[in-house]
Amino acid sequence: MHIRQAELADIPAILELEQQAATAAHWSAEQYQTAFGTGSPKRIILIGEDETGVGFIIGKAVGSELEIENLAVHGSARRLGLGTALLKELLEMARNEGIEAVFLEVRESSQAARGLYEKHSFANIGRRKHYYRDPDEDAIVYRLAIR
Repeated sequence: MHIRQAELADIPAILELEQQAATAAHWSAEQYQTAFGTGSPKRIILIGEDETGVGFIIGKAVGSELEIENLAVHGSARRLGLGTALLKELLEMARNEGIEAVFLEVRESSQAARGLYEKHSFANIGRRKHYYRDPDEDAIVYRLAIR
């Protein structure tokens, strides 16, 4: 499995991945272009590649905190450790950049994602009512102290 920094040229692959992942955040091509831009908050965008599929993770750094904004793994690559590898790589990069805490929201019904974060010691710190649309659903808020 190979994990690397994503590039602008990866946007079509990222869009394809997130469109087939029902629980991923769905952004426009323009939003991804902004994420790679120099004028936006610092982001760590990683893409993983192997023979079974690809996945990506995006984290936005603001001060000493990082928010995981999106994570998606191709259906053929799920349950093979790619999500775990992407998350570990992102957390290692965050530590190296002086990030002290990582936050994220996840759909309440996304048991696989919640299990991934809980396995890596993220703590459930709250709920955002009706945070997601299509379908309407609460978000569970997680936090991980890394310093």
